[in-house]
Amino acid sequence: MVTQVYIRDVPSHVGREVSIKGWLYNKTHKGRLWFLLVRDGTGVIQSVLFKGNVAADVFEAAESLTQESSLQITGTVRRDKRAPGGYELDATGMEVVQIARSYPISPKEHGTSFLMDHRHLWLRSSRQHAILRIRHRLIKAARDFFDGRGFVLVDTPILTPVACEGTTNLFPVKYFDTPAYLSQSGQLYSEASCMAFGKVYCFGPTFRAEKSKTRRHLMEFWMVEPEVAYADLDDIMVLAEEFVSYLVAEALREGGEELSILGRDTGPLEKVTPPFPRLTYAEAFDLLEQEGSETPRGADLGGTDETIVSSRFDRPVMVHRYPAAVKGFYMEPDPENPDLALCMDMLAPEGYGEIIGGSQRIHDYDLLMERVREHDLPVEPFSWYLDLRKYGSVPHSGFGLGIERVLSWICGIPHVRETIPFPRMLHRLFP
Repeated sequence: MVTQVYIRDVPSHVGREVSIKGWLYNKTHKGRLWFLLVRDGTGVIQSVLFKGNVAADVFEAAESLTQESSLQITGTVRRDKRAPGGYELDATGMEVVQIARSYPISPKEHGTSFLMDHRHLWLRSSRQHAILRIRHRLIKAARDFFDGRGFVLVDTPILTPVACEGTTNLFPVKYFDTPAYLSQSGQLYSEASCMAFGKVYCFGPTFRAEKSKTRRHLMEFWMVEPEVAYADLDDIMVLAEEFVSYLVAEALREGGEELSILGRDTGPLEKVTPPFPRLTYAEAFDLLEQEGSETPRGADLGGTDETIVSSRFDRPVMVHRYPAAVKGFYMEPDPENPDLALCMDMLAPEGYGEIIGGSQRIHDYDLLMERVREHDLPVEPFSWYLDLRKYGSVPHSGFGLGIERVLSWICGIPHVRETIPFPRMLHRLFP
């Protein structure tokens, strides 16, 4: 009986007859031989059809195969260093499942707009395949990191009645007869969860209606957000650098083949080990002013500013204690200077900018109520959040890491649109 296998498993079947189900990646013809490159999602293998080894109709069928035609091919596995992956299939049979007609993505160069319009097919390319495999590994690594440190995954709602990161970039939806919004962050709900479990994290899609067309922005992205009771700003900066170092190390350990496909120079990634450099906001602006930045001191850092600051270092840098006026209403003020917030942003090197934003949260009821009012936020939808400061409130801290930005940095990709299967951008909701 012929064994059905995935291409990734063929090394353990050398000398045996196996069957592989997949799609045609490419083919070449040399006299009495067809060389068919077949992919199945786990890898690519060269299948050799020799006219003398297969039925005449099978050999003729190879002529009709087109790029991305689906097929099942049977043959004996043998080692061959010249073949992709080091193994080859001596074909003894083939069944065509479907002939793909006029596949739109050819080996020639295509424009970005064309490829994004055909994103549902572009995912099949080796580059996109490599990126999304690394994404899969990063997500697993993120879960492993927190699960291994005693954190509890507590899912947070996507439909919410309140804003977490400002009211100007919300996606409103109608929740029956009540206004609601797509979640900007799971943070507020994770604050409630950490008071129940001590250490928690949430992981899911978040939405920002930012009218931005930069290479770092998506309207829908995935974020992992830990929240820790009895933790201060210093505690979560240590947690953040350990987390990012772990993600990079796992990408290097598990994704070497994919990073090679992408042409990524892994030298800079190998330097990503704790401790990370830390700068106060004031120190960061000293650097910016030396470089001639026109951003006024007291403003939030823009993308260019982040690039300037991070270019001074060979690993991520953490900038902390920003002016409270440019940060979230929920951030604890610095006791040494209440005009500053106990917050931090982690900036990736090589021009990739912010990958983490976090802070110590306000735990005093009166101060939080004051900040809600200062930001002109409605009190009633935040009543449950304010409740947390009435019943056993403690200092607590957390951060959010955007998977797409981290992935773009690790893969060396210039734009985040390739880091998610189906990106949602300012002018793109298709496919």
